[in-house]
Amino acid sequence: MDQVLMVAAEASSVTYAQRILEAWKKQGRKVHAFGVGSQDMEDIGFERLGKSEEMAVVGAAEIISAYSHLKGVFDSLVAEAEKRRPKVAIVMDYPEFNLMLAKKLHALGIPVVYYISPQVWAWRKGRVKTIKKYCKKVFVLFPFEVPFYEEHGVPCEFVGHPLLDELDERLMDDADYLKTHRNQCGIRDDEIVLGLMPGSRRLEVKQHFQIQLDTARILAKKFPNLKILILTAPTFTKEYMQDLLEDFRLPYMLLKDEPFRMIHLVDMMLVASGTATLQVGLLKKPMVIMYKMKWLTGVFAKLFVRGTKYFGLVNLILNKEAVPERFQSEVNPQHLAALLERYILDKKYHDQVVSDLGQLRQYLGDKGATQRVVKALDEYFT
Repeated sequence: MDQVLMVAAEASSVTYAQRILEAWKKQGRKVHAFGVGSQDMEDIGFERLGKSEEMAVVGAAEIISAYSHLKGVFDSLVAEAEKRRPKVAIVMDYPEFNLMLAKKLHALGIPVVYYISPQVWAWRKGRVKTIKKYCKKVFVLFPFEVPFYEEHGVPCEFVGHPLLDELDERLMDDADYLKTHRNQCGIRDDEIVLGLMPGSRRLEVKQHFQIQLDTARILAKKFPNLKILILTAPTFTKEYMQDLLEDFRLPYMLLKDEPFRMIHLVDMMLVASGTATLQVGLLKKPMVIMYKMKWLTGVFAKLFVRGTKYFGLVNLILNKEAVPERFQSEVNPQHLAALLERYILDKKYHDQVVSDLGQLRQYLGDKGATQRVVKALDEYFT
């Protein structure tokens, strides 16, 4: 049986890793995959040496506190790779960890492919040299990434964005289906639904959630028909989120469902920067993007993102501030509430944002990314 090493440590990549495993299973390919992944991956036969829910850390302080655990997982991956000699290593996102791992695996003669590659075209471009040195190939999600990697001499293949494979077309532009879905969830036709997505990591929730709740309080005072919908990330349980809502006295709905199905219900979203912004954007939901870090981490982040105008993924892709994005000191409830209020009061602005977000899909290729990745990986099993 062929051994394959996979590292999917982020909430945004575990689903895509799982889809690869499911495709291999459907093909009847005899593969034993091991590495870092989710409980859902383990349930279909993946051997977890690291748990994604324990490794999705962000910020210097959180990384330092988790260092011994991360190093333990890293060392076990290298040791098992040396012993098992996997046919290929598939690393996804999580660049600081994965690029160090790629260097070790390269030294062992194990081919490394990068799927869900870091956004080196947007910030910290110097990492492309490391990718070129230690990775056999990069599978890219956006067509505009191809010339960037080719310019730097990195073998790459455009596969499209796997998010499209998760998107139920009924959620797109079907007013009757939206009305039915909202009514089934107890949402009245006259209600304005504000969605809150504070992030998929614990530190993100700690930094963002209270600010989002305070923002919702401000809007609820002005708009009595506001309904607050709190979307639970795949990395958390509803119980975890419920415990954070003890002091929140406004009526709200706490949901855990497929991300696209939850996003489908909202009229507008206050969302932490990340892949979630792309999910919201694909459904053409007006949003305000926010991100707040600890002060020192924010200082370093500003140094790293010099040379790019935006940090929100939808704005990076569209190369314009299609939706407002706010960072650090600008992330305060009064300011965020004012930005969201404009979507309610200014129909022309609302419709322009919807129109801009409607352009996103053309940058993501066609459905079938997983199948293209699986086909491209065939060369490592011959």
